[in-house]
Amino acid sequence: MKFIALKTDDGKIKGKIAFCCRALDVTRQGYYNYLENRNKPWKYETLAAEMMKIVKEDECNDTYGKVRMHEALLLKNPECIKIPSESTVYRVMNDIGLTHKPRRKPNGITKADKEARKSDDLLKRDFKADEPCEKCVTDITEIKSKEGKLYISAIFDCYDVSALGLAIADNMRAELCVQTVENAVKSHPLLQGAILHSDRGSQYTSEKYRLAITESGLVQSMNSAGGRCHDNARCESMWARMKEELFYSRNRKSENYTIEELKTMIWRYFMSYWNNRRICSGNGGLPPAVKRRRYYETQKSAA
Repeated sequence: MKFIALKTDDGKIKGKIAFCCRALDVTRQGYYNYLENRNKPWKYETLAAEMMKIVKEDECNDTYGKVRMHEALLLKNPECIKIPSESTVYRVMNDIGLTHKPRRKPNGITKADKEARKSDDLLKRDFKADEPCEKCVTDITEIKSKEGKLYISAIFDCYDVSALGLAIADNMRAELCVQTVENAVKSHPLLQGAILHSDRGSQYTSEKYRLAITESGLVQSMNSAGGRCHDNARCESMWARMKEELFYSRNRKSENYTIEELKTMIWRYFMSYWNNRRICSGNGGLPPAVKRRRYYETQKSAA
């Protein structure tokens, strides 16, 4: 249609219209409809503008797919537009270039101590919780920096996938996991009595870690004997998303950053962005902090 409009000076050269339409196998009525509608505003222009606002709110929001983008729109509830279906949101995202690369698969780094005493698997892959600080998962992941390897240990709440405790060091000894537990319990006193699930790595079977668990009032749980990564899949998925949103989707290499720079990036990602602003589909489209706040508000009103 654009070609015909160019050749006929937007329909002013009448003698060429029939020839061009016949040569390109389009109808004259279709061409006239194009001329009439081409300058009208795009039907989804306002929706696209709202999507771009969401993407610009936080650096990692540009990793949103159609589900989280749809949930983000519902959460913001802009008065100027009617939120369409997920399929329409996906189509508009494609039109404005919000596309994404597939995630990489995480690799486990902790190694089991076959001689150490193990704890029972109390979760059995059931990562759903009815209230905060009931079930938690913990794990370690590795990231390369300019100065060597960096290890991140975290505790996530199964209720709203919030990061309760975080510790970062240049080693993966048991002290890293102990520090994670201490940070979590200090920030969330209600965590005492919760089940804390991990893999069967030597850090989690060590005496230092078991003592920290006991002193903090937590109940230890571990992957079943001969268990696979699915036994702690919730935690593995957290690491995959963090690496995807901070590095892989941006063609960034963690090796280009110092240890201190990576510590700042990761701490801000989990404790600021993830906990407070990132849309989580598992929470019904709510950030972890919003879901947790609504739970306590409901409990308060019920009392």
